[in-house]
Amino acid sequence: MTSIPVPVEAPPAPPAPARRVRRRRPERKGWLFVAPFLVVFALVFLAPIAYAVWLSLFREQVFFGGTEFVGLDNYAAVLGDAKFWESFLRVLVFLVVQVPVMLLLALVAALAIDSARLHASGFFRVVIFLPYAVPGVVAALMWGFIYGDNFGLAADLNDLLGRQAVAPLSADWILPSIGNVVTWEFVGYNMLIFYSALKVVPGDLYEAAAIDGAGTMRTILSVKLPAIRGAVVIATIFSIIGSFQLFNEPNILRTLAPNVISTFYTPNMYAYNLSFAGQQYDYSATVAIVMGVITAIIAYVVQLRGSRKGV
Repeated sequence: MTSIPVPVEAPPAPPAPARRVRRRRPERKGWLFVAPFLVVFALVFLAPIAYAVWLSLFREQVFFGGTEFVGLDNYAAVLGDAKFWESFLRVLVFLVVQVPVMLLLALVAALAIDSARLHASGFFRVVIFLPYAVPGVVAALMWGFIYGDNFGLAADLNDLLGRQAVAPLSADWILPSIGNVVTWEFVGYNMLIFYSALKVVPGDLYEAAAIDGAGTMRTILSVKLPAIRGAVVIATIFSIIGSFQLFNEPNILRTLAPNVISTFYTPNMYAYNLSFAGQQYDYSATVAIVMGVITAIIAYVVQLRGSRKGV
């Protein structure tokens, strides 16, 4: 009998040596590009805020001189300050009335320019945007000459009618007059935001609406407005911030109506006059910080509300 050879298993090969994985060092070149911005941002934004917060924790000693650390006492004083809340409620009323009117006018202008039925749309776009190119101080001075009781358009109309029929600088009409100036300045700015958003709406949506038999109003309500919702939210937030920062227009018109526009007519005017006229830098910084926090909260709530789908 012949024996069958039994195959002999070869010994297992030794494991290959593990390759060292070379870790890539994080790239730091990107920081070199953003470093100039970060430096400027820290110097002109973060540093002033930090300094204002530091000032708000102290109080100037009138009789003994120097400053005293008071913690949150300045904040408690602002929250109980009747002048602050009067100025805040005034700009809040201004916001509730002026911002919707301004945004509605800007939206109508953007829709009219975007439509193919308006001739010379480029000319109207430039004309509507042109007031925004006028500096705010110049615009307030120009409208101040129009509103003047002894000169300008309002005075000429009163002379023509023989009575005081138009009084833009009176106590009852000064806030609408300021709202008219701000609206004239910023309608074109918001119109450009809406118009830019309308230009990027996909043409397929318009074709689908035409196939479904949608008319002009239905296309605006169902296609254009939902498509530019983000632009409307952004314009609303900018307008809210601008309303709480109201300063140039009432401060310049105050020279024409000193008995109507007080030094605390708006929160910004109140903080400005506390600092530069009253030398109360600590309290002025506290007013500015409180207004900044309130503005940020309201703007954030509007942003959350506007970003919800189906609302």
